[in-house]
Amino acid sequence: MSFKQQMESSAQKTRSNIVLALDLLAESQSRLLSRSIQILESTHAHLCALKLNRQAVLPLGLFEGAQKIISKAKDLGLPTIMDAKINDIGNTNRVIAEYYFKAGFDAVIANPFVGWEEGLQPVFDVARKMNRGVIILVYMSHKGAAEGYGQIVQDPSTEKLIPQYRVFAEKALKWKADGAVVGATYPDKIREVRAILNENVPIYSPGVGAQGGDVTAPVEAGASYLIVGRTIVEARDPAETAKRIKETAWQSFRRKRQKSQ
Repeated sequence: MSFKQQMESSAQKTRSNIVLALDLLAESQSRLLSRSIQILESTHAHLCALKLNRQAVLPLGLFEGAQKIISKAKDLGLPTIMDAKINDIGNTNRVIAEYYFKAGFDAVIANPFVGWEEGLQPVFDVARKMNRGVIILVYMSHKGAAEGYGQIVQDPSTEKLIPQYRVFAEKALKWKADGAVVGATYPDKIREVRAILNENVPIYSPGVGAQGGDVTAPVEAGASYLIVGRTIVEARDPAETAKRIKETAWQSFRRKRQKSQ
């Protein structure tokens, strides 16, 4: 089963399109690990996948604490995504991807700024060989995203001036990526990218809640999955908060699909 199929299956099983960004801060490694697993166990019924960032992996250790979280997620039936934002030369990118996949991650997020040849091609090659996924970063959710992803560039193939994120969306489609990240804080960008990707590449939208992103707007604009972190993990009751967000997003997702049929 491909990563895209894993995600679709998980979403249908839990009736959720919520990816939990389990990026906690804790005073000790043991506390970080125990708290992460506690939140994962209490919220998993309302999720379709788990995402970890380097702020969690670095203090825990990839083949130590992080792998325990990955193992727990797999026991709970959740696909796992490493938000590595891979962005180096090809040989380095290949090794980075191999390490994350060997640790158990089902997909990695990569930054298309480095291009294809001697850039991200080795990541895709490794992913296909190991039956894993690659998600392309198209437009981030924070306020400064426009300085890089929103800058106007000349498309080398057409020589037209277009926003950088449109070029990245086209690359995600051309490279047959397993997903594209577009911030939930920019529904207009999601809509624009969805028009480029059609239904070939699912959109993952981070930034719901803590960064100001709405729950329904990104789904209505074309997002397939919402990545939610601090709003859930910092809540007094993470499980109840995850359930509430899941139900709101899933209703929007169903309405969106019904309109398109």
